[in-house]
Amino acid sequence: MTARRKRNERRLRNLHELRDRRRTERRVDGNVRMTVSEADPSGKSHVEAVGLMKTYADRPIVAGFSTRIQRGDRVGIVGPNGAGKTTLIELLTGRREPDAGTLKLGANLQLVTLDQRRDSLDPTETVAEALTGGRGDTVMLPSGPKHVMSYMKDFLFEPGQARQPVSALSGGERGRLMLARALARPSNMIVLDEPTNDLDMETLDLLEEMLADYPGTVLLVSHDRDFLDRVVTSVVVSEGNGRWVEYAGGYADMLAQRGADVAARAVVARQAKPRGTEVPAAAPARKEQKRRLTMKEMEALKTLPGRIDKLHKEIARLDGMLADTELYARDPAAFDKAAKAHDKAAAELAAAEEEWLRIEILREELGQ
Repeated sequence: MTARRKRNERRLRNLHELRDRRRTERRVDGNVRMTVSEADPSGKSHVEAVGLMKTYADRPIVAGFSTRIQRGDRVGIVGPNGAGKTTLIELLTGRREPDAGTLKLGANLQLVTLDQRRDSLDPTETVAEALTGGRGDTVMLPSGPKHVMSYMKDFLFEPGQARQPVSALSGGERGRLMLARALARPSNMIVLDEPTNDLDMETLDLLEEMLADYPGTVLLVSHDRDFLDRVVTSVVVSEGNGRWVEYAGGYADMLAQRGADVAARAVVARQAKPRGTEVPAAAPARKEQKRRLTMKEMEALKTLPGRIDKLHKEIARLDGMLADTELYARDPAAFDKAAKAHDKAAAELAAAEEEWLRIEILREELGQ
């Protein structure tokens, strides 16, 4: 326990150092940094984006976003469903062409993606085959070959699960398997789309440790604010109408800076008004009243944390059921019922966290 505590304290210090570095870099003019990096052959810069634009059906998804992501950065992307988080990820990784703007990817960039749907898992394969690609009993890692049983143990799998079909795994175990496969591939950038969905606390701790030790760059889409605070060095948040803004630090740092930015924009807007165009006193009062949280939203802020906690416990209970390796053979109907209940609870949890995040960000903006 003492060794683990000291290791986590070291990782926390390293994360704060990375965040301090990001804050320092953000003080330098963006155009100057772009020019210097084009002549930099060191490979430190992984992504350089200037003025990226993407529109669908006259709706702006990304409107003039610029950033520079260096090797070792961990960037979290936050926004409500439909804001364009996946589109932004695809633009930054070169998998989708922007309508305007420029993108420069680092030399020899090796990208690995872990999506939230687990679509790339073949349900007919065994766990061992999914990890080895059906070739023997060895997993080829960047650091060298490793026996599949030993590698499975690193990801909290039991030896008896090696011959278990992927279809018999719980949602959390499938997430663990996807993570194990992703980290086995050579990469210097990893994209994680909602990686915390369906994961139990042990797997979340495991994921945090592996990301802390990962030497490359991480792009992370998540609604889990605590996970973001413990992992990322900067946060990119949707401000609406295709506008994305990057803040140095974690989720809590973003909320503090975002509140300051909103207040600063309001002051600038008031100062920019020509004399004689002041709005009568009654008008701004009515406008401010409209922007207050509704009773429904205030009630949701009180009740959603309890519902989220209840759903977490229900998912943990179902994970325990589905972790029984003999349940599928003993009672396939019970296994199928538990799996469907698990998927339903996971969907409800994602919706509840999404709604809480939306209202919490609005509350921070309004200062209520």
